[in-house]
Amino acid sequence: MSEPEAVTGPTPAPHPLHATHPLALAPVTGPASSVDGFVRQFLRNLNYERGVALSASSPNDRYFAFAMTVRDYLMARWLEDLRRQRVVQAKGVCYLSAEYLLGRQLDNNLLASGLTEIATEAMAACGIDIDDLRAQEVEPGLGNGGLGRLAACFIDSLATMGVPNIGYGIRYEYGIFRQTFVDGQQVEQPDAWLTLGSPWEFPHPEAARRISFGGHTETYDDAGVTRSRWVPGWDVLAVPYNYMVPGYLNGRVNTLRLWSAKATDSFDLRVFNSGDYEEAVRAQTFAENISKVLYPEDSTPQGKELRLQQQYFFVAASIGDFLEHTLPADFDIDKLPDRVIFQLNDTHPVIGVPELMRVLVDERKLEWDAAWAITQQCFAYTCHTLLPEALEVWSVDLLGRLLPRHLEIIYRINEEFLEAVRERYGDDEMRIRNMSIIGEFPERSVRMAYLATVAGAKVNGVAELHSQLLRDKVLPDFNDFFPGKFTNVTNGITPRRFVRLANPGLSELITEAIGTGWLTDLERLRELEAYAEDPRFREAFAEVKSANKRRLGDVLRARDGLEISDGHMLDVMVKRLHEYKRQMLKLLHVVTQYESIVSGRVAASDILPRTVIFGAKAAPGYAMAKRIIHLINAVGEVVNADPRVEGRLKVLFPPNYNVTLAERLIPAADLSEQISLAGKEASGTGNMKFALNGALTIGTDDGANVEIRQLVGDDNFFLFGMSEPEVEALWARGYKPADFYQGDENLRRAMDLIASGAFSGGDRSVFEPIVSNLLYDDRFMVLADYSSYVAAQDQVDAAYVDRDAWTRSAILNVARSGFFSSDRSMRDYIERIWHTPPLL
Repeated sequence: MSEPEAVTGPTPAPHPLHATHPLALAPVTGPASSVDGFVRQFLRNLNYERGVALSASSPNDRYFAFAMTVRDYLMARWLEDLRRQRVVQAKGVCYLSAEYLLGRQLDNNLLASGLTEIATEAMAACGIDIDDLRAQEVEPGLGNGGLGRLAACFIDSLATMGVPNIGYGIRYEYGIFRQTFVDGQQVEQPDAWLTLGSPWEFPHPEAARRISFGGHTETYDDAGVTRSRWVPGWDVLAVPYNYMVPGYLNGRVNTLRLWSAKATDSFDLRVFNSGDYEEAVRAQTFAENISKVLYPEDSTPQGKELRLQQQYFFVAASIGDFLEHTLPADFDIDKLPDRVIFQLNDTHPVIGVPELMRVLVDERKLEWDAAWAITQQCFAYTCHTLLPEALEVWSVDLLGRLLPRHLEIIYRINEEFLEAVRERYGDDEMRIRNMSIIGEFPERSVRMAYLATVAGAKVNGVAELHSQLLRDKVLPDFNDFFPGKFTNVTNGITPRRFVRLANPGLSELITEAIGTGWLTDLERLRELEAYAEDPRFREAFAEVKSANKRRLGDVLRARDGLEISDGHMLDVMVKRLHEYKRQMLKLLHVVTQYESIVSGRVAASDILPRTVIFGAKAAPGYAMAKRIIHLINAVGEVVNADPRVEGRLKVLFPPNYNVTLAERLIPAADLSEQISLAGKEASGTGNMKFALNGALTIGTDDGANVEIRQLVGDDNFFLFGMSEPEVEALWARGYKPADFYQGDENLRRAMDLIASGAFSGGDRSVFEPIVSNLLYDDRFMVLADYSSYVAAQDQVDAAYVDRDAWTRSAILNVARSGFFSSDRSMRDYIERIWHTPPLL
């Protein structure tokens, strides 16, 4: 075999903020730039990296060699980007996130590098079906849902826009659990995504950082200055694993750096030789627990402590890594705000605020005021929730035991902040209590959202309504105190993955209509509006949707043994299972339709054929959410088996919903369920994905639904339910869910059917907690919005009968949703918060 030439990449092309650059890559050279070169590099990797011949290789061997070949092509670009950034030292973004829900990397990297056709032909020349290689890839489940998927979209867009960025997070050994159903109930199994290894990561154990915990603090004299220092009790090593984040067809590659925990003294040979084998590896086991599982169950004190360990572990490693390894040795630390912005993706990384202060004051010997001035310019905070229970707090006892120096720093930050509050407002004790970073009830604790707000240069919500409620209701005192600090950046999604890769048929149809360039300038989709009036285009669009349904049917049949009925409207609700998202409202509609058939009040033939697909995981400790999953599966089992329904209504719940399944499910959907109680959903990103892929939305005026409805038009959106002010007014009057139950015959029939045991083999006790919760608590007002929701679903039925008009509305949804590109979100962050232009 001849030796391949050295891998080189194209000269990186400039990529301005507004994506008007030509999409064509400069001519490339190297082994992957031709079919022959790709084959040679693939065989070389198979032989010399995997140690096998093609004839003796396993599917995993071939996948690894293939992925490495794609990786090799990107590597020269990556190293060049790192070199240029070291030379230029431009301001960049360090994105701190506990989650990165990346999805499969192979197709994304092929797309970004422009290698898809070459790679497909090369594998065919080797007698290999590229789809077989795709099937080998295991999705890394390093996130729960929207938060982690958003982080992945954002780093994709930053690379595509040429903005220097390092994403920092945790390399969980076991990501979000793999969901299975046993007797209809959720069972969590480990997500062992690393069992066969990952070809996309680069471990660097030599760059491990020592991360400390526990111990105590002490004061000492430093040349006449009294200073404090932390004397830790124990420590672990944070080992970095680097991932490449390629921009789309622009020759740019940024970095995602995930940290894995290892023990500093992992093996005690003396103890091992004494026969105590468990004790010999105890330190290793204890340390590695930190990066073992995404979001350990925190209903126990041990679980809470492990979560805080996780958060400090990755933030301390990331800040230390940037200060010591990314910055030059002679860097003037006073200029740190000119070089970096640390973006806090929700409250998980907020412990980074006292960590940077500790480094600047204790290690770099800066005066407090100078260090605080730097810190306030180096952090920005994104709030992703309106639910009080989701705004993290940590007990003072736990923080003091685990991070004693950080607690001291937080106390001082709070003390000085409250002095400023008193100067502004006087001794307004209630205001001072409301604004204190330290909460007193139900236990003394640190309110991390408050700390982030006080320390951050900017605080942003993630949709217009959310940002307004954040300013007016969640943090109103802070908004008054810090005029101009609060802003909005509406979330977005990457069209490369969620349109181009997920929906190739629609992508080709769009390109045929409006040409290339829209994947980096998504507002160009507006050019499709005229095509909504073209019968031939509508016919082609409808055929793409039908093809996507057939493709999804093939996937569900092979994956889960589930069948989608021909001719059915596909009604989809996929998201985390949480009561505020109101999967129960969707299920009550299903039960209402089923009850109307089996009671004989409505003929099955009069029901619009509809397949309802749920996809959701419930947090392991969330008992009510898990009961709802059980009920959904139970309803589906009864409805799907009942001959009286005549196949007109079907309920499917494929287990283990993830990015890979989303890429098949979202393009096939006709109706997108976005039905949270108004004022509870911060933004949502699934709503954007569905609209961009030609599904119509039924939804409340909540989160980004508001902006979707404004953009696509009321005629192309099914609005129902109370507005946020109406929700608040009902609470103020005294919400009595039982009154709604008594006042609506359809609702009463549906709930009585559930309570009767019809979906639990006659056992009325199984789902009684759900029924009682709705009747006597119903925190998220499912019963109050039921009547409006059912009426809106009747409008859906009527609209879907006219398929041509429905297709026209679907095209307009696509055409008017270009605003929801994560590229636009990044431009907003850059202009409003970061001020980090592309590195040209």
